[in-house]
Parts: sequence; C-alpha cells; structure tokens
Amino acid sequence: MKSKLLSSIYLLFIIPIFNNIVQSDFKSLNNMVTDNLESIYLGAGCFWCVEAIFQQVNGVIKVTPGYCGGHTKNPTYNEVCSGTSGHVEVAKIVYDKSLVSLDYLLEIFWKTHDPTTLNRQGNDIGTQYRSAIFYNNEDQKILAEDYKKELISKKVFENSIVTEILKINVFYPAENYHHNYYNNNKNQGYCQYVIQPKIEKYKKIFSKNSKTK
Repeated sequence: MKSKLLSSIYLLFIIPIFNNIVQSDFKSLNNMVTDNLESIYLGAGCFWCVEAIFQQVNGVIKVTPGYCGGHTKNPTYNEVCSGTSGHVEVAKIVYDKSLVSLDYLLEIFWKTHDPTTLNRQGNDIGTQYRSAIFYNNEDQKILAEDYKKELISKKVFENSIVTEILKINVFYPAENYHHNYYNNNKNQGYCQYVIQPKIEKYKKIFSKNSKTK
C-alpha cells in the first residue's frame, strides 16, 4: 500500500516537476544559442568565392549566396548579371559571436579580395561584383566603418578603397544551384583556377581558425 502511494506521488508530482526543469533548461539553452547568432552580408566579387572561403571559418554556422542592394524584386541570376537590377552578389554569413568575432570576419573579408577595384574582381567585371558590406545593426556599421578608416589611415592598400558600407534592406537567396557551389563543382574550371587559389590564400593567412587545416 505504501509503495503504491509513493508511486502515485512520483507520477503526479515528481515527474512533472522534472519535465518542467528539463524543458526550462532546454529553452534557456536554445535562447542562449539564438542570442549568440548574428548575420552580415558580404560582397567581394563572385559569391561562389565568398561562400567557399567563409565555409572554412570556425564559428561560421551557415553561408548563403544571394543578392541585395538593388531595386529589382526577386531578381534572377541573369538579371543580376545583366547589371540592370542594381544588386550585388553577396554571401549571407551567419556566425556564432561566442566562437568568432565580427572583427575577425571583416579581416578575412578585407584580405581575401581587392577592395580597391570598382565593380570588378579579377576577370569578373560588372556592378554585381562590387565590394560591399551590408550590416544589420549600428554596432556592425561602426565596426565596419572603423575598420575601413583604419585601413585607409595606415595606407594598407596603394589605391583608394571603394567598398560600400550600407544597411541591409532585402536579401534574396540565390537559385539552388548556386548554393555550396565550390564543393559541388570542384572539377569545374572556375572552381579550380579562381576559387581554389582564394581558398589556399585564406588557409595560408588564417590557418589557426580554419575548419580544414
């Protein structure tokens, strides 16, 4: 009789309390993880290159190629490449602030493309390839602008920096075949002769925080 009473008390009171504690802890952990996540949008030439580089970075959770900064709604790749949409090819970088700083991500951005060539990266020419940072909040804006000012004051680049720093308005994810492009097309010519050297440059400079050494 006593054991049945104890079992009933356990089922009625102990298990619900335990479940509430577990659910509360899980919710807190979930909120903590979400609070640590931020995103920024970086344009540094072809978004296949930008995606491939930032996929290598520890603390970067997700990289999504897409378009922003223009006037055409729901642009297609062909419209962006025509130069009539006004959009920039960018990569949306979702990162965990507890694992990697925005300052570090901006360092990668500045050192893995040429921010002094207007509407061009190498042989990729057009307004869609312009150097740009699209920020989400004031803290990101200040950090990006301060970083740019420091580069200018220290004359890190021989020519003038043309990188735009703008508030993000709308981000349009690119068509599915652009996603994870380098990893899905490593034998393709552009991947071998343009993207691969950029990844090798990144790994040489930032080897300590690379997912693949």
